[in-house]
Amino acid sequence: MEQVKSVYIHIPFCQQICHYCDFVKFFYNEKLATEYLYALENEINENIKGRKNKVRTLYIGGGTPTALNLKQLRFLLTIIDKKFDVASCEEYTIEVNPGDIDEEKTKLLKDYGITRISFGVQVMDDTLLKELGRVHRVRDVYHTVDLLNRQQFTNISLDLMYALPNQTVEQFKTSLNAALSFNLPHYATYGLQIEPKTIFYLRHRKGLLPRPTEDDEVRMYELLKETMRKNGIRQYEISNFAKPGYESKHNLTYWSNGFYYGFGAGAHGYLPGKRIINLRPLPAYVKKAMEDGKPVLQTEEITLRENVEEEVFLGLRKLEGINKRQFLNKFGFSIDVLYKRELESLTESRLLDVGDEYVRLTDEGMLLANVVFEKFMIEEKDLLRV
Repeated sequence: MEQVKSVYIHIPFCQQICHYCDFVKFFYNEKLATEYLYALENEINENIKGRKNKVRTLYIGGGTPTALNLKQLRFLLTIIDKKFDVASCEEYTIEVNPGDIDEEKTKLLKDYGITRISFGVQVMDDTLLKELGRVHRVRDVYHTVDLLNRQQFTNISLDLMYALPNQTVEQFKTSLNAALSFNLPHYATYGLQIEPKTIFYLRHRKGLLPRPTEDDEVRMYELLKETMRKNGIRQYEISNFAKPGYESKHNLTYWSNGFYYGFGAGAHGYLPGKRIINLRPLPAYVKKAMEDGKPVLQTEEITLRENVEEEVFLGLRKLEGINKRQFLNKFGFSIDVLYKRELESLTESRLLDVGDEYVRLTDEGMLLANVVFEKFMIEEKDLLRV
């Protein structure tokens, strides 16, 4: 377990399924949720031996973990507390939706050592919340922030979306300013993506999803960056902004191509040399997890080519970019040699900033990040020449 210092735990239940969400999720049912937690406990116990294992970060995501009732939430946190040394954990996060927690649940999170809240607000506009299929309303956001403040949670990240159906630049500006009025230390921001198997995807296919123009989406992103900068909240990743010291340690594990365990239905784990993907259907996951604690859909061996590509794709998401020396130490060859043509071309196009010690996206490169990433796809034969 020495190389794996992060743990992700998936709770797939929601009170309502949002129109844009393609995560593994199911409508909350008390009986099914209880069965799921026992299966989850068995999976964790079978894969992590002993008690009070030391990890750097823990993250409980979903779905909506706080959709669990109080008894179930306590059971989940107890499972984690027995297996991992929560007290020595640098960052222990749980996802929370406005209106899903009350005073008892908030106190429970504090009592069990949760140190960071990922707060799923999305937009500060009741009309747009309704169009997204969200249950909560703006008043619930204020109430939940008040609950968290009363329990002295100081590390709170607020999720905010933009480029929503029917959203104007001015509406986004109003929503952004309302979110910033909470003066939170971290904001995670996302332009809406239309994902398959979602309500929005079906509407989009039928031409029934009016979306902002590309120019307006760019304006929203530029407005976001400028407003965050003026408020002293530094961008450290394409979609994430934080006050100094509040950058997400768990997500930085992902962007640094680090290893992590993934537990729960549909969860992904990344261990040395392999990626493990769990079963998604709830009955199949519960059955297999209870049988042997190995509810695995597939295990993918990670080739050197895939490892290099992911190192580049993920590293370029960070504002600091890729550290050339660290790349060389990890792989034994230079990024300058492997990607000589690509680095020169993308620098000429002003999409990359290449220095003696780093490779990173320019402001324009951030807007066209997927275009940049495609240029770093390689063949196995390319590795033979370095």
